[in-house]
Amino acid sequence: MALIQCDYYSETLGLSCSMNVILPQQTFSQIGMGGKTRGGKHPVLYLLHGLSDDHSIWLRRTSIERYAAELGLAVVMPAVHRSFYMDMEQGGRYWTFISEELPAIARSFFPLSEAREDNFAAGLSMGGYGAFKLGLRCPDKFAAAASLSGALDPAVITDRLHGFDREFALIFGSADKIRGSDNDLFHLAQLVAEGGGTVPKLYQCCGTEDFLYEDNVRFRDNAQGLGLPLTYEEEPGDHEWGYWDDKIRRVLKWLPLRSK
Repeated sequence: MALIQCDYYSETLGLSCSMNVILPQQTFSQIGMGGKTRGGKHPVLYLLHGLSDDHSIWLRRTSIERYAAELGLAVVMPAVHRSFYMDMEQGGRYWTFISEELPAIARSFFPLSEAREDNFAAGLSMGGYGAFKLGLRCPDKFAAAASLSGALDPAVITDRLHGFDREFALIFGSADKIRGSDNDLFHLAQLVAEGGGTVPKLYQCCGTEDFLYEDNVRFRDNAQGLGLPLTYEEEPGDHEWGYWDDKIRRVLKWLPLRSK
């Protein structure tokens, strides 16, 4: 596979940004790892980081390059700082960036498929929220979304993260502005379920010792009650990279990749 550190300019954010990109490569003589391509433009996974991380973290903490190699899958890992993938109350328009500008920029640089059935999102913690938000707000663009230990209810995140109150106000404004809005995953799930349109596949996992476990159970119960196509898994585990390294392999096996 090809591994690319890509530095570029975002018109939406008005600043220079970075992303790491893994591109499929057909290989036959690599020792310990094979690589494949599918022909034509590549299916792509937008893999999102958590609150304290950046575009490099999935490469540093997991073997995502090795895991994706045999699938012929491109992986785009952008940096969004501590934005919660939001058009922030006081800050950058990171939702517009991640949902509109980033895919367009990535496709202009690399041979990535525009077809819905070839586009997926996944992320951990804050990135789990971002991935489900992409899937539920843009079901016409993403065939599947996966959340690993997701911060799925930001309206209560200050109860989970000590000292986050001031930063929360800069990002969201107030909890009242989240409830029932396009930033509320519970509300979005209901809209998708009742809309009669295209519904993305969803995968959700969380360790039972994770500080976000209660919120994940509430989202699971809500999504299942709405009849959404949710695959849910839980097992002993905490909010840490050993768990996510294991579960991202599960996500890659679960993705509805087209056979080619």
